Amino acid sequence: MKYTVVLPAAGSGKRMKADKNKLLLELFDKPIFVYTLEVFQRDPDCEAIWLAVKEEERPLMEKFVKEYDIAKVKGFAVGGTERQDSVRACLDMIPPCDVVLVHDAARPFIDSEVIGRLVKEAADSGAAIAGVRVKDTIKKAESGIITETVERENLWVIQTPQAFKYSLIKEAATAASEAGFLGTDESMLVERLGHPVKIIESNYENVKMTTPDDLIYGKAILESRRQEEQQ
Repeated sequence: MKYTVVLPAAGSGKRMKADKNKLLLELFDKPIFVYTLEVFQRDPDCEAIWLAVKEEERPLMEKFVKEYDIAKVKGFAVGGTERQDSVRACLDMIPPCDVVLVHDAARPFIDSEVIGRLVKEAADSGAAIAGVRVKDTIKKAESGIITETVERENLWVIQTPQAFKYSLIKEAATAASEAGFLGTDESMLVERLGHPVKIIESNYENVKMTTPDDLIYGKAILESRRQEEQQ
């Protein structure tokens, strides 16, 4: 099943304690977002990649896309103040298609097998998102005092990609914009329409590069994968 992927890439380096967009930070001499692009460039089912970027960073992003020969990048939208604005800017540009994936450009370790299951489920039911089961004990607290230990059996940590039928995510994004509703992810916009969203189990390597500690973890993942390839 073919799909188009949207990558919001107009973030900052605030939580990364960097003086530039964290996506431009390097892991073994390659920008983080290039690793992400390469996953979709290699996937034969990916038809097109669209990025939402800061206007002032577009020339640099285009330079890396050309340098690393990411031929599936079809266009750049100007990213908005919020992630939701950036995604909608891309949705307004891309031609109609069957399935749209929205993926954090700062998640460079997504597994192609997970992508395939997401796309299939979205094509069948309309909406599917990646997630992993909560491993730690979760407690609710008020003023630093525990009030409840939460049963974790039904708790998930949500990731991206999030996959949707094109018509559904367009409807959800438009409805949210018209109502002035700001969601934390695209799934929330679809949930708001009353449409069910299926969770597809992902893996714990699909981490988002957000803080300096994540860079250490990211390098360890790359080292492990390189060793596996050499065996």
